[in-house]
Amino acid sequence: MNESTSLQAGAAIPVPIAVNRQTFDAVMVPTYAPSTMVPVRASGLEVWDQQDKRYLDFTAGIAVTSLGHAHPAVVEALCAQAHTLWHVGNSYTNEPVLRLATALTQATFAERAFFCNSGAEANEAAFKLARKFAGNQFGPHKSRIISCTNSFHGRTLFTVSVGGQPKYTEGFGPLPQHLTHIPFNDIAAARAAFGDDVCALVVEPVQGEGGVLPANREYLEALRGLCDQHRALLIFDEVQCGMGRTGTLFAYMGYGVTPDILTSAKALGNGYPVGAMLTTDAIAAAFTVGTHGTTYGGNPLAASVALQVLQTINTPGFLARVGQAAQHLTAALQAIIADHPAVFAEVRGSGLMLGMALSEQYRGRAKEITRLAEEEGLMLLIAGPDVVRLLPALVVSDAQIAEGAGLLRRALARFLAQSA
Repeated sequence: MNESTSLQAGAAIPVPIAVNRQTFDAVMVPTYAPSTMVPVRASGLEVWDQQDKRYLDFTAGIAVTSLGHAHPAVVEALCAQAHTLWHVGNSYTNEPVLRLATALTQATFAERAFFCNSGAEANEAAFKLARKFAGNQFGPHKSRIISCTNSFHGRTLFTVSVGGQPKYTEGFGPLPQHLTHIPFNDIAAARAAFGDDVCALVVEPVQGEGGVLPANREYLEALRGLCDQHRALLIFDEVQCGMGRTGTLFAYMGYGVTPDILTSAKALGNGYPVGAMLTTDAIAAAFTVGTHGTTYGGNPLAASVALQVLQTINTPGFLARVGQAAQHLTAALQAIIADHPAVFAEVRGSGLMLGMALSEQYRGRAKEITRLAEEEGLMLLIAGPDVVRLLPALVVSDAQIAEGAGLLRRALARFLAQSA
């Protein structure tokens, strides 16, 4: 036994630092306003806080833990790789990332993959690639990117500018230029926005942060045609709606409209940070050695986890069950709306990506409902101030759907009593 091993073996185990929700306010940069409860452990869709109170998680970490917390096969993949090879840097490749790239290209339209650490980075890469490709092919004038109002594509300066939500760009100017925002699901507006200077149009097949709004098939088909007509690239941001969330591996497959570039993250790693940009041979060729990169992207740990997640989700039986669960959850939510027509206007979304839009009378109060639901033991999200958003893990059971609906009903009873 060498000296370092001996020291490690005899070292005292560090005493954990005592922390609570107030610690956040004392030491963290205040970019978030987290819940008062602090989760400490979880399994499947169940979460326990510091007081050992149990919650049913219908957030999946904002569509991330789609296989549930601490999924055994994912844990095994991570631990096995942790004992083998963690990181090598981009001067070398590694076996796990090559396996992941092969699996993703075999499962999708894509022929090439680029890996990074998040959805924002995947979209940053997509937007840079679109401009590089267009500049190489047609000249520097072809640089404008079209996106949709109320879209969300990340928090880097470029991606937050492409996203059509001014509240996220205020105070960060001057912003990147040559960007156009159009209404979602509006074919006429898309047609009017196009010109010879457009290099790409980016769209979420299902808008998440913008209110859980699915695109119409006709809209995506029209965008595909417009991009072809104007020699522009069609980019699908599937960071939130991809990886089985809508009942197909990626949402584009359900629409029958194929993009030129697709971005993925969130559920791809089930909680381990990883993002991917998928595209074709011809487009990928615009990124030559040194034109783009990342230190951690495609590291063996992330790639091993993502491959296990992909192999688990991308089976007919698993995806069929997502469809069944979506039908059951939608029916449960529609029953709640039928019993509370004054509170909610509709349930909308796709697969297990659902939103309950508030009626005119209760607009702006979605957060109040989610807070009360949390007190009842149900974790929910909002999609703006007017929509209660539900993103349960794809492995949600019928019993958990029934339990979640019951907890939501209890929260709504308290909400209405307080409102009265």
